[in-house]
Order: sequence, then C-alpha cells, then structure tokens
Amino acid sequence: MDIQLKRLALTNYQNTLQAMQAFTAARDAHTTDELWLTEHPPVYTLGLNRKGVRLPHNDIPVVMVDRGGKITYHGPGQLIVYCLIDLARRGLNVRQLVTILETSLIEVLALYDVSSVAKPDAPGVYVDTKKIASLGLRLKNQCCYHGLSLNIDMDLAPFEAIDPCGYAGLSMTQTKALGIQATLTEIGEALLSILEKKLNAWPTR
Repeated sequence: MDIQLKRLALTNYQNTLQAMQAFTAARDAHTTDELWLTEHPPVYTLGLNRKGVRLPHNDIPVVMVDRGGKITYHGPGQLIVYCLIDLARRGLNVRQLVTILETSLIEVLALYDVSSVAKPDAPGVYVDTKKIASLGLRLKNQCCYHGLSLNIDMDLAPFEAIDPCGYAGLSMTQTKALGIQATLTEIGEALLSILEKKLNAWPTR
C-alpha cells in the first residue's frame, strides 16, 4: 500500500500534534498511511509515564502529550518523522514497528559509516553510550501516530535540564558531532526512503 511522504519543514509542535490526532480520528480503512518529516522550535514534551520525571527549570515550554514514555526535548536541527500508520492493515504490531524504526535509523547512520545499536530495555538508537535518536508512539484503534527524532545539528544543552526519556545521566549526541556533514534534509530523505521500503515489505490486508 502506498505511503504519502510529507515534508513540512519547521512546524509548531502543538499544531502538529493536533493535526496528527485529527488525522488519526478521521481515518478509515481506505486512508493512506503518511510519514511527516519536520522539525520544531524548542519544546519539551512530557509523555504519559510522568511519575517521578525531573522537570526543567528554564524558559522552554513543556507540553503534555499522549505518547508513551517520559520527557524529551525537540529543537531546530533535530529531524523528526511522524508515523501515521494503520498497523492492522499492514499486519504489524507495535514491537515490530519499533524494530522497523530502530533498524531504519541504524541503516541511515551506517550510510555515513557510523555504527549504532538499539537497546531492548531502552527504546531508541545509541552510538557507544550516547543516545542519538528517540522513539515515542501512540496507538488508537490499531493506528499509530507520533514517531521518532534524530539529532542532526542542534543545541544539545536543553537535554541537560532533564533526564532524557527518564534516564538520569544519559548523554546525547548528534550526527554533526560524529563527523557527518550531511544536512538534515539529506539525512531526512535517506531515512524516509528506508522507512518506506521497510514498511512496504510487510504484507497488507
């Protein structure tokens, strides 16, 4: 089944969240799946697992959201792909989708000779001990939204005001720090291509 790829450039986080929610609520069995490539102005997002979260003390807004997980940071220079996917139609469960997202990130980094791994107990993608990509999903009527973020060329300092994804002391990294000169747009296009191929490799109903 076709996947529509949308390149949204810089978008307001709350507006984009509302658009994802509206899209998911309105979709039916014939609605085309979509991948949205975007980035956001500075914002912290606080997921449903909020107990014990260390909140930041700065001027960056904190938005409560309906995805899984704890707290993370989004800002300019971070690549985001939102995945609006009918899992039942593609014969996917959430664990399989997470694996597709993680392996796609690992493969796109490998294009630039960077070795990375996923961790079964801590969703996301890591280079050595540092996290470079995060995942967060929401499932409604077997259709998902939210998605992944990959740090490209951003200010990482706001991560220091929180425990990223709930892990105290977790260090973050980004492609620029690893010597990758490709732009967010270039890496985004490569990632969209890999994601599209992997999703379409699963049988549809």
